[in-house]
Amino acid sequence: MRSVLPDLAPWRASADFRRLWVSGLVSYFGSFLTFVALPVQIKELTGSAAAVGAIGAVELVPLIVFGLYGGALADALDKRGLIIWTEAGQGLLSAVLLLNALLPRPAVWPLYAVAAVSSALTSVQRPALDSLWPRIVAHEHLPAAASLNTFRWTVGGVAGPALAGVVVAYAGLGWAYAADLATFVVSVALMIPIAASPAAHEAAKPSLKAIAEGARYAWGRKELLGTYAVDVVAMLLAMPLAVLPFLADELDAEWALGLMYATVPLGAMLVSVTSGWTARVHRHGRMVVLSAALWGVAIAAAGVVGNVWLVLLFLTVAGGCDMVSGIFRGVMWNQTIPDELRGRLAGIELLSYSVGPTLGQVRSGGFAAWWGVRASVWSGGLLCAGAVGLLALCLPKLMTYDARTDDHAARVRAQRETAARVSPAEA
Repeated sequence: MRSVLPDLAPWRASADFRRLWVSGLVSYFGSFLTFVALPVQIKELTGSAAAVGAIGAVELVPLIVFGLYGGALADALDKRGLIIWTEAGQGLLSAVLLLNALLPRPAVWPLYAVAAVSSALTSVQRPALDSLWPRIVAHEHLPAAASLNTFRWTVGGVAGPALAGVVVAYAGLGWAYAADLATFVVSVALMIPIAASPAAHEAAKPSLKAIAEGARYAWGRKELLGTYAVDVVAMLLAMPLAVLPFLADELDAEWALGLMYATVPLGAMLVSVTSGWTARVHRHGRMVVLSAALWGVAIAAAGVVGNVWLVLLFLTVAGGCDMVSGIFRGVMWNQTIPDELRGRLAGIELLSYSVGPTLGQVRSGGFAAWWGVRASVWSGGLLCAGAVGLLALCLPKLMTYDARTDDHAARVRAQRETAARVSPAEA
């Protein structure tokens, strides 16, 4: 069982890892409540699939602008401070949603405004968060930390949407937003004791030049480019979340909406709790490609079948495949990117795993309005599988990547070993 169950070494070795892990679990749980409630509220106010899909459109520009600049900030400023202040800002946005929901006639425009500002705050926070993990976790524990982090996300992703479906249906949208606000208060309180994480001595000040330096490094690493491209394609073409409220209506299963939102995280959680095998895989690029293609196939199957239980099954399988891809993308990034560039590269990573889902909402909503809900789902899945296969042919370095022999992985490993020897001497 030890070879299958998650490795708890990062949890035992680092108190800051434990604090950040629990804080993230609480925050994710609340965020998924809003993740379900927001599109449901727009659907209720407008009745339009395109209007729900437009959430992705308003999130896109802040995501791109602040994602790149947020990466530069993460390299130049204290990462802990950035994380705490952006988390507090997200809590204020939840308060705005709550106040709007309590109005006799809630307005639509605040929902889009909050989505845009939340996208900007997330874009600043995530590079700092992603670049902080390698500082508080030993190099050899990074695969285990990636699995534990994804498990944390999936627990919130399963419980949050499932509960949100019940809360929204029986208690109202206001309760979902109020619970999200409470989780942000708890999350910030848990983060405060974490040790400061100042910029590296070699870090550049935030500027367009610094952002360009990170982009040049990423462009020179074709295996990294491959992970970005595969993720963008998979999420852009096969992310059906915007049309799930309409799919539930079409299947005459409104009661299953919360379950539909929970299935993708459920599949991811099942992979996370059996992720011990991931430490024995070294050809990470091949696993990224294979699992992304299978994600597309599973989404296509969910769009073809007409039984709600089969839809839930295939969405669960898709979530498991996406988690496998995410684990190995994260390991490649964390084990091969030098510390002084980690924030800027985390900003680029943020774009790769956020722009795709954001535009995917627009694509799925637009296709559903034009062609039908189920056709939007299955066509996106098939396009995803084909596009991932084409990328695999065009990016041979992604397919041949091996963590045991890669020069960048060896260089970062040596860098961290040297830092570990120097730190006790300085102390």
